[in-house]
Amino acid sequence: MPLHFVVDGGTALDGDEVVLTGPEAHHAAAVRRVRVGEAVTVGDGRGAWLSGEVAEVSPQRVTVVITHRRTVPAAAPRLVLVQALAKGDRDELAVQAATEIGADAIIPWQASRSVSRWQGAKIEKGRARWSSIVREAAKQAHRAWIPEVTAPVSTADLAARAEHARLLVLVPDAADPLTGVSFDPQDTTDVLVIVGPEGGVTPEEVDRLRSAGARPVRLGENVLRTSTAGPAALALASAAMHRW
Repeated sequence: MPLHFVVDGGTALDGDEVVLTGPEAHHAAAVRRVRVGEAVTVGDGRGAWLSGEVAEVSPQRVTVVITHRRTVPAAAPRLVLVQALAKGDRDELAVQAATEIGADAIIPWQASRSVSRWQGAKIEKGRARWSSIVREAAKQAHRAWIPEVTAPVSTADLAARAEHARLLVLVPDAADPLTGVSFDPQDTTDVLVIVGPEGGVTPEEVDRLRSAGARPVRLGENVLRTSTAGPAALALASAAMHRW
């Protein structure tokens, strides 16, 4: 499989040149060691998918001549990970794996039991950090669309989204298994998978979300870490939605 790189803007057509600069050129030339004549793919993270051949390589500049262009449509419905902020790097691990699996958007959730708190300047810093992780994971997975990382939300914000989206809340002792959830292939309503922090989702949060229309579901008998629960749930949902 050809190496894949990401650039801003995806307007190039057959025969045009696309130039990688900055960190992306360094990654292509010094880390991945591309060579003149090598086939690669280039995307803009917004659906443009360009196939081409490397024409020039230097640490600061890699030129690719485009041989074929196609446009990959955005997913409908979107499969969205709502990841509670967690201590250490557990939420980041979840975001990385979820992106590789196929999450179409990432929503940071300031849950009641979240030890980590995004406040003030930490909000944009945290969002930028997650966006960087998502970009690299999407590139590694050869995804045509890079998931958006939204601003952090509260439980009230999530409850409000239930009016226009399908919410599935991971709760270890929920009556219904996630594998029992059916997905209509004609339904384009976004599916939000909500994952709590290390201490789990509080009963009050479950009640608030259920009252808004969310459905509590469980993964199985084992209680997973917050870093693995979301990716596991997205994998099951992806299979049920016939994405896999």
